Amino acid sequence: MDSWLLDDVCQPLADRLPERLPALEVGMSFQLGSLLFSAVSIIAVFVLGGMMDFTNMAFNVLVWCLCVTFFIGLSRMRVLVKPGRPNPFRYMLQGVRLVSIPFTLYVLYQASTTPPPFRIAMWFNALSNLVFVVGLYFISCQPRPPKARAREDIWARAHLREVGTG
Repeated sequence: MDSWLLDDVCQPLADRLPERLPALEVGMSFQLGSLLFSAVSIIAVFVLGGMMDFTNMAFNVLVWCLCVTFFIGLSRMRVLVKPGRPNPFRYMLQGVRLVSIPFTLYVLYQASTTPPPFRIAMWFNALSNLVFVVGLYFISCQPRPPKARAREDIWARAHLREVGTG
């Protein structure tokens, strides 16, 4: 399922992105969006809970801090992804992708069955997880090979004309 999602769903989408917007950048934007949705859900639960449950709030903030460190780690390792070469994130993040899909399905179920006072906060959490998974898949897509320079292309055409007429 992971290979199908990566190769048949996300890679064609990544290949259709404009050249100045690589899939890695789109994936990192999704990761940042996931952090923001997660922060909103933590704040919403804290406000809706009457700001009384400090231990759960501290736990949620610590988990969010782990997510921030994951984002920072990905940001620092993005130099490993080079156009025309295999994407190392494809294999490095395989376990994270495999675990995140069932977890996201569980969070979507949890959000749909939550009582009304916490429903909005749980949907922000579910959206955060969904955006996280999409970001992981875009980060894991193969980068496009670099395009040949137009100048080199002109010289190649001139050489072909000489060979063809000579």
